[in-house]
Amino acid sequence: MITPVPRLADTSTAVRRAFDLARRTPVRGPNPRVGCVLLAPPATAGESGRRVLAEGFHRGAGTPHAEVDALVAARQRGADVRGATAVVSLEPCNHTGRTGPCALALAEAGVAEVVYSVPDPTPRAAGGAAYLAARGVRVTGGVLRDEGEELLGAWWSAARAGRPYVTLKLAATLDGRVAAADGTSRWITGPEARAHAHEVRARVDAVAVGTGTVLADDPALTARTPDGLVPDQPLRVVVGRREVPATARLRGAGGELVVLGTHDVAEVLAALHAREVRHLLVEGGPVLATAFLAAGAVDELHAYVAPVLLGSGRSALGDLGVGTIADAARFTTSQVRRLGDDVLVVARTAGRPRTEEE
Repeated sequence: MITPVPRLADTSTAVRRAFDLARRTPVRGPNPRVGCVLLAPPATAGESGRRVLAEGFHRGAGTPHAEVDALVAARQRGADVRGATAVVSLEPCNHTGRTGPCALALAEAGVAEVVYSVPDPTPRAAGGAAYLAARGVRVTGGVLRDEGEELLGAWWSAARAGRPYVTLKLAATLDGRVAAADGTSRWITGPEARAHAHEVRARVDAVAVGTGTVLADDPALTARTPDGLVPDQPLRVVVGRREVPATARLRGAGGELVVLGTHDVAEVLAALHAREVRHLLVEGGPVLATAFLAAGAVDELHAYVAPVLLGSGRSALGDLGVGTIADAARFTTSQVRRLGDDVLVVARTAGRPRTEEE
């Protein structure tokens, strides 16, 4: 049986196919999720759609970018890409990092047209569209841009802001407590909520807590499944000036331990940005959570609410300096999900893209 050659009806269909390919890219890491489709020159009269020559996507830091991956796939199939159209979910890069510039690769391969969804927001990599146009390649950008930005999620926000996208996790009782009067806090939420929190850890680049939480709870800050640790662990970040005990679980198996001896949120974000952290999960405690909120550095909230009442004990947050309801920190709810007996509320600041959680 002869397998029919795939065809795509129009440009929007091809862009959405590039989005599907991009979703195969790892969520974590410094690079964006990008997909590429190479289309044959326009069909002759009587033929419908554009023939797909090859497809590609980025498989992680240090591997070929989506455009080069697609060009390699075309070469392996013996497909001629001269005069082809490259449809990409993100503007082809124009810099040399771990790999070479994709704009140059496309131009030298003889591609006649490039269609992309989202302009590259990073000063270092942007400029691919202008380079291609200067080489005589027809370039169209901004196709289905809103969908493309949503796909890029935390990476897109981090690239534009020059700092990690910050998700703040709160796990509290109905009356806003994170610990009882005697300091005990395990467990406020149930197993389903805790399992979900581990899924989120597995998708972020780093997990941060304050030294108070380290000393009080001795967390491991690992991402686990019922079968054990996931293979690729996030950085474990401790913020504060107190020492991490030599016997702390943070010094055991898991991701690299990074201790940042500061209380300045801007310094924390700058240090993690320099380490190519694109998505930071802040897990607490209340002092660190309050500091990030007070600094206006929280992009997304994950509030796990348990049907539990304590009446006293430690509050989820400290003083934010809000004196009147008009000054309250407000977020937009994007998801409400039941996890066993608990409820997860996901809320974002205005203008922030959805992350892989949603």
